[in-house]
Amino acid sequence: MQKLSNPSLLLLRNEEELHGEKVLVINHNDDGFLSELAKVNPAAQIYAFSYNFADHLAASKYQNVTSFVSHSLPNIDNLDLVIYYYPKSKPEANMMLTNIRANLGEATRLLVVGENKGGVKSVEKQLKPYAQASYKLDSAKHCILYEFNDLIAEDSFDIANYHHTFNVKVAEQNFDAISVPGVFNHGKLDIGTELLLNHLTIPNKGDVLDFGCGAGLIATFMLNAQPNLSLYCLDVSALALYASEQTLKLNGHNGQFILSDGLTQVTTKFDMIVSNPPFHTGLSTDYSIAETFLANAKHMMKKGANLQIVANSFLKYPPIIEQHFAHFKTEIKNTKFAVYQAQKV
Repeated sequence: MQKLSNPSLLLLRNEEELHGEKVLVINHNDDGFLSELAKVNPAAQIYAFSYNFADHLAASKYQNVTSFVSHSLPNIDNLDLVIYYYPKSKPEANMMLTNIRANLGEATRLLVVGENKGGVKSVEKQLKPYAQASYKLDSAKHCILYEFNDLIAEDSFDIANYHHTFNVKVAEQNFDAISVPGVFNHGKLDIGTELLLNHLTIPNKGDVLDFGCGAGLIATFMLNAQPNLSLYCLDVSALALYASEQTLKLNGHNGQFILSDGLTQVTTKFDMIVSNPPFHTGLSTDYSIAETFLANAKHMMKKGANLQIVANSFLKYPPIIEQHFAHFKTEIKNTKFAVYQAQKV
């Protein structure tokens, strides 16, 4: 049996608040909460929404749950209850709270739950102008559960209103990019990716995978240098894929966009894979994503294909890479980051 997260445990100890005919759960964990919700509310139509493809897949396995993954909420009429797991990004929460208010029924109740260290207390101030009534229902295990009623509805929601355009200057290139809240390093070039781009070997042609594409900075940089490349942008986040698509379009490029948990949705074999791989899940550090990626990457590479990645210097990636690739070298390493290159022979 899966171990319920602390926010889920807090929700379930207030099960009398979880009833409704139509219930939407947003930003849920893969911890079994949806199954428990169905047990305490057996007559309900339960919907689940996530920006995260892995969480969407987890929700899809429950027969009595209809799951969605996208960059914006689906339109569901007459919702009785919305349960929102507060994210670690306050700008993302602001965007989602507006999206929720654009999908309200006449009597929709909103429950917001989250960890104190994740900033859930911010929701009081964020919703104060829009809620006629609000309650702090419960707190335990360093988490808080809020209820908001009589929310002022938003006429509509358009994610384009949350576009943040910023300038990228790196390795003799200068281009604009678009990000949206919730995307990795929202609104700026992170120093790891900057180091990678300054030491990137770009092929003249071929199929290239940008794994964990974020706002599409690596893909755009490569296409600016070599427009004949076929770029595939992959991320577990629907927000990241949306931002990548906007950034490529802004710079006059096209690409393929793959929403995937790791490499599970990939069918193409590549001449090159490039990545600043993620190592966080929610609020916690999780190296397994990058380790699984490194273990599986060679199966998605053509003979002679190159792998180039940047990673925090303290992460023990060299022995993992050497385990799977005979040809491996460290391009550059400083106190914070290292750029590694490997080749499939």
